[in-house]
Amino acid sequence: MEIVIWIGAALSIIGLVGIGYSIVAVTRAKRAKLEDDELRARIARILPVNLIALFVSMIGLMAVIVGVVLN
Repeated sequence: MEIVIWIGAALSIIGLVGIGYSIVAVTRAKRAKLEDDELRARIARILPVNLIALFVSMIGLMAVIVGVVLN
């Protein structure tokens, strides 16, 4: 079950990188002083990346918990 822990940790790190990317992308979009419609469009393109990153991170954390419990 140790492999499940390592795979879960890797998924969690990938998810955290995605969350970090979405934070940086939204911050850059806000600093660009865009029009309201264009800012909403840019944030709408970033939102799926954020949701996927949160999902991957959650799956990774669940895998770590399962690996620890079963170990």
